[in-house]
Amino acid sequence: MATPLVIRDRNVMRKLILTNRTMGRRIGFVPTMGSLHAGHTSLVDQAVAECDDVVTSIFVNPSQFGPQEDFEQYPRDFDADFNLLAQHDVRWIFAPDVHEMYPPGDSTRIEISGPAEPYEGTLRPGHFSGVATIVFRLLQAAPSHAVYFGAKDWQQVLVVRKMVHDLKLDVEVVTCPTVRDTDGLALSSRNTYLSKSERKRAPTIYAALEQAEQNWCQGLAIDTIEQKLKDMLSAKEIQIDYADIVHTESLKKISEVSPNTPAIFLIACRVGSTRLIDNILLPSQALSSC
Repeated sequence: MATPLVIRDRNVMRKLILTNRTMGRRIGFVPTMGSLHAGHTSLVDQAVAECDDVVTSIFVNPSQFGPQEDFEQYPRDFDADFNLLAQHDVRWIFAPDVHEMYPPGDSTRIEISGPAEPYEGTLRPGHFSGVATIVFRLLQAAPSHAVYFGAKDWQQVLVVRKMVHDLKLDVEVVTCPTVRDTDGLALSSRNTYLSKSERKRAPTIYAALEQAEQNWCQGLAIDTIEQKLKDMLSAKEIQIDYADIVHTESLKKISEVSPNTPAIFLIACRVGSTRLIDNILLPSQALSSC
């Protein structure tokens, strides 16, 4: 198993990938903010299975954090990340510093409407502009055939797809399943913020989503499904930012069950002071698909 090559310069990274592309090699790219866990390595493993070479970026992007968010506290451990990626056949690790991706005097940002407007877009102004901008710049530095994201960040996936479509970027956006701990909690770098007692309560999030899926399959009214989920979380003192059943692509709220409407239950909540997001896709055929 080869040791990954660490690249800090985006021009060097770009030249390496373009050279390998001219040799007919398929390149997969997994962008991350580090603090890697099994969710990240599942993306890497899928990329390795589908591509000849894989590049993983480690970059904590300041432009997607709001003024009161956790940029300075966000967990960072490059050595641990490097050792983990070395076990998963990553060829290159692209790890630029902030000035490499945002040079002094830089003032250009990408703004996206549509899927970037509701939910996280409303609660975290500027967040998706930061996401779109850094993903675009990372794709310039690592011009790959496919880029891999996890389904846990569903709205982010839609935003990246929209940007790729609208800017005619020559890359396939691959969405991979959410990876969960044995108790159902979606893996997230922010799970490390949870205290022991908070960690015990956090699996209620997915348990409530699974119950919501059952209620959906039983044909309960959407308002009832949403309220039952909120009641489950409130009983565990989990504060809800939003918990809505929406169209999987438009993110518009769904008011009633329709056999042919693709739906997803989106949730953002706080366990103690830690903000977590999750979701569950709901069967499109309601009763007949459950």
